[in-house]
Amino acid sequence: METEQQCDLNAQLIEFGPQHYPLLIDWIDSDELNYLWGGPQFEYPLTVEQLDTHYGTQAPSPFLFVVNDEIVGFIELFKVSDCEQRLCRVFIHPTCRGKGYATTMLELAIAKAKMAEGPQSLSLAVFAHNQSAISCYEKLGFKPYETVSGLRFFKGKNWDLIRMSQRL
Repeated sequence: METEQQCDLNAQLIEFGPQHYPLLIDWIDSDELNYLWGGPQFEYPLTVEQLDTHYGTQAPSPFLFVVNDEIVGFIELFKVSDCEQRLCRVFIHPTCRGKGYATTMLELAIAKAKMAEGPQSLSLAVFAHNQSAISCYEKLGFKPYETVSGLRFFKGKNWDLIRMSQRL
């Protein structure tokens, strides 16, 4: 079910494919942003080969977020198990932030997760210093259930990871 904001924005998720790799590679333009977006899964600079390897598996379902015919974001649904999906690699282009797009993109992804047969929960992990993302996730009903320290490091500094989830 579309929200009023989604209708006003003409917002949708479309499948992300190899033809979109250059766009994502262009967006992820620093070592820190690469780690914030992809964690240790990807090395900077992001490459076609890394994306091919990651999206060559069956588990991730990547999407571009399109608003009024402009690609403004990226999100991934990842099948963890038969009863759990995870939101990963949430990204709104910097020029499009502050417009409520992340909320709309997440609502669309949550709706997709609810349509899948089997999953009963939706989880995510977010770095503790990313307060705007945490606030957005909480507004959409995600609850923190664990803070992990000492698992992720960027340039020698520990980045605490907050794990959150919600029932579908």
